[in-house]
Amino acid sequence: MMATTVRPSLILLLAAVLLLATLAPGAPAAGGQPPDLPGDLSTEEGGPWVVRAYYDDRRMVASLAAVLEPWEVHHDEGWLLAAGGPREIRALLDLGFRLEVDAARTAELLAPRVALEGQVAGIPGFPCYRTVEETYASAAALAAAHPDLATWIDVGDSWDKQQPGGAPGYDLWVLRLTNAQLPGPKPKLFVLASIHAREYAPAELATRFAEHLVGSYGLDADVTWLLDHHEIHLMLQGNPDGRKMAEAGDLWRKNTDSDDGCTNPAVWGVDLNRNFGFAWDCCGGSSDYPCSETYHGPGPASEPETVAVQDYLRAEFPDQRLPGLDAPAPADATGVFVDLHSYGDLVLWPWGFDDTVAPNGTALQTLGRKMAYWNGAIPEQAWYLYRYPTDGTTDDFAYGDLGLAAFTFEVGTEFFEECGRFEGTILPGNLPALLYAAKVARTPYQAPAGPDVRDLALLPEVVGVDATIQVRATLDDTRYSTLGGNEPTQNIAEGELYVDLPPWVQGATPAAQPLLPLDGAFDASVEEVWASLSTAGLEPGRHVLYLRGRDAEGHWGAFSAHFLYVIGHQAYLPVVRQQQTP
Repeated sequence: MMATTVRPSLILLLAAVLLLATLAPGAPAAGGQPPDLPGDLSTEEGGPWVVRAYYDDRRMVASLAAVLEPWEVHHDEGWLLAAGGPREIRALLDLGFRLEVDAARTAELLAPRVALEGQVAGIPGFPCYRTVEETYASAAALAAAHPDLATWIDVGDSWDKQQPGGAPGYDLWVLRLTNAQLPGPKPKLFVLASIHAREYAPAELATRFAEHLVGSYGLDADVTWLLDHHEIHLMLQGNPDGRKMAEAGDLWRKNTDSDDGCTNPAVWGVDLNRNFGFAWDCCGGSSDYPCSETYHGPGPASEPETVAVQDYLRAEFPDQRLPGLDAPAPADATGVFVDLHSYGDLVLWPWGFDDTVAPNGTALQTLGRKMAYWNGAIPEQAWYLYRYPTDGTTDDFAYGDLGLAAFTFEVGTEFFEECGRFEGTILPGNLPALLYAAKVARTPYQAPAGPDVRDLALLPEVVGVDATIQVRATLDDTRYSTLGGNEPTQNIAEGELYVDLPPWVQGATPAAQPLLPLDGAFDASVEEVWASLSTAGLEPGRHVLYLRGRDAEGHWGAFSAHFLYVIGHQAYLPVVRQQQTP
């Protein structure tokens, strides 16, 4: 997308755009240059415009990969939404698109960023989104307040910071969350956010996810076991230099690299999500033109932001996939990678550079459909997003180079998502999706095919020593998104319960207690289960119950946990909360 800078002539330009848009109401022109765009497109001056580009052949959309990234594609109606200056408009016309200016979206694009009345923090006009500095301050404070759970790690410098005498730039940071008192190795989830600078929601979503995890530790059983036994790594601002441009209202996508041959400061930079080393510039899925919004850079991993992510992933995760596009990661491979973007309400997985199904494509689809169940997104292979390639991307690198179960979330419906929708829809939908990704990080190619454990309850919730309680839960093999396809489901075949020691703890031999079908038979894909549990031998205090289920195909699903409080004589119970998590 064309990055823009508000100029002194903003008011005149905006008025001109609105006037031009009224010259051609209704349907777009039948061909040639539409009357709602200026007659002279021979220079790079003017614009940008947000346009509807109409087409008769879906293959026309595939030709856009080296020109621009559409905001939206509506194949069923034969049009896409995109923005650009004269060069992009010329390219669309040359490719045969019929164009119509979207006056309202263009006006919104050009509007200056103004703080709300009384706003003292956050991006002007969007108080729910922290600035780069505020994001970094929040993460540093979280680590300082909870040193046993959070570590704030400097992993590199941004492009601006590496240039002597230029803008100050930023450090690149990762927030690592885990209970440092419990030794590893531990399975890991890595979350990258807002590598495309103009996408406001992802960075805040990742920051809120971190705050939710730390704030719920010791209160929520699932969060507690995740931080005890797993690690979550978050790069909250993947493109801080570009983000500062976007905070001012510019629709800035790339980093701020100014030395690759683009002389227009409004559009220079490298698209970091086309700059990764795997399948870089391989397949027409990015641009060679330095001013293009999909410019892939002069070489693979040419940008310091890209290098920081690649180096960190390679240091934290084992290489689990052999060379060769047809070589799968092993079924028991570990690690999940999620790149948070906006917008589109999509969950995407490799490959993006080609329409070939990845070697682990079936398992990636299963996990993608599981996460999309939680956030309501459409799950699909990345290439099928617009039916054209995107090469040099983060998720293709994470999967192709290391064998990680790699995904991109496209959240929301706008780049500058309004705060009400972020707070009311994006945040509550995507937190459980990310929690599920963290849950299955140990075996992401296996556990998502198995049943979930939900509706855990203890009767009673609090007991004394040498008592008996009933554990109840539901094993559910059906919780997958059905948007774009149906995931196979099976009958429940088995369930089991562990007390305090889950089966992966090294050097321990935890005993599993069976979960029994409440109706007497395992003969459905959703089953209520129960177990009678004695507290004999359990010390007074808090204990963790770990539950999981297996379906008839042999797939063990993700664990879910619940706290059990055993009290001795003359004891009292601290106030806690139990939350239903994925």
